[in-house]
Amino acid sequence: MAVFALVDCNNFYAACEKLFRPDLKRRPIVVLSNNDGCVVARSPEAKALGIRMGVPAFQIRGLMKQARVVTFSSNYALYADMSARVMHTLESMAPQVEVYSIDESFLDLSGVDFCEDLTAFGQRVRRVVHDWVGLPVCVGIASTKTLAKLANYGAKKYPATGGVVDLTNANRARRLMALVPVDEVWGVGPRLSHRLGALGIESALDLADADPAWIRAHFNVVLERTVRELNGISCLELEMATPAKQQILCSRSFGERVCTYEPMRQAVTGFMARAAEKLRGECQKAAALTVFVRTNPFKSQEPQYSRSLSTQLPTPTDDTRDLIHAASGLLRRIWRDGYEYHKAGVMLGEFSSNDAEQMGLFEPGKDGAPSEQRSRRNQQLMHTLDLINQKCRGTLYVAGQGQRDAAFCMRREHLSPAYTTRWADLPVVR
Repeated sequence: MAVFALVDCNNFYAACEKLFRPDLKRRPIVVLSNNDGCVVARSPEAKALGIRMGVPAFQIRGLMKQARVVTFSSNYALYADMSARVMHTLESMAPQVEVYSIDESFLDLSGVDFCEDLTAFGQRVRRVVHDWVGLPVCVGIASTKTLAKLANYGAKKYPATGGVVDLTNANRARRLMALVPVDEVWGVGPRLSHRLGALGIESALDLADADPAWIRAHFNVVLERTVRELNGISCLELEMATPAKQQILCSRSFGERVCTYEPMRQAVTGFMARAAEKLRGECQKAAALTVFVRTNPFKSQEPQYSRSLSTQLPTPTDDTRDLIHAASGLLRRIWRDGYEYHKAGVMLGEFSSNDAEQMGLFEPGKDGAPSEQRSRRNQQLMHTLDLINQKCRGTLYVAGQGQRDAAFCMRREHLSPAYTTRWADLPVVR
């Protein structure tokens, strides 16, 4: 019988911040989204104050001051590194691990029950991750991935479980499902749960007891698969290889609104440089490119403008310079003076593998070198660029990106140090 475990870090962003600030152990803290806009993570103490996920920071400024809530800007470098440490730890404890998100992983525990009690194994996972990395996790164990998600919900919801719930017993799984609202089932969002509620399906158990064929006829095969998974029939395997991306999007709201062309060109150049780096990380080349700009739709009293434009590249490429040149041409065509721009971005699509490169027949190149020779030189240049930046991000960048402290850069006024990825930010123990 298949056995899965879902290991999920508790309040991941907030836990990462507290890990390096022991003086905040009992203090409520929140982590804010890009440009310090909305709450995206809360410590248990902040949750106890009634601070909701996604609430704009300005709306709770009074509460945060009164309750002495500590605020952090999102520190993505720190979170990514701590996530990698957690995943490496889990890989040392299970034969197969699927990294599901930055703070969640599915483990294949098939056969573990022959040599160790599953709940005891879950507790050992919690201890090892806490001892090696310093972060708290909860573990849900079941015969399907959907039930493992449900078990993890129970492990977090009910402290008496000790952070581990084993639902490999069908009767225990049904008892928990009777307590769980249907919108807490993996893959059932608010809109779908509303439709199910209108049909009398309000709990996870109600969904599990529904006829799979009826669910498929009235909804879709995905929800039918969920019903079968809730009944212990495994329909979802571990995904050991991450599926290749079909698109890469790089966009951001600006810290200050952009009113002139040059700062916008620098911002789009930076977005495209980052998107090209991601593209090379996927070992892909792009044949289609889109650039978009827009004003703030929530400022309805101000003049509004939103426009995007796409183009097909002559040949698929992953060269930062070629992509920036194409993006700059699109930006010139969609730019309009007289607006205060709030957001911009780029998107790459129509990917092809690096191994299937098609050279242009009549393309000798600016320097007169053959296409194949020039392509090989460009690949070596981009590879060198990525190697240097992997050692220290931002060491090399395109001059067109402008200064790093430009007004359009993301606002992060409460950013913590990069404790684990920058030598200058290493914590000092006295």
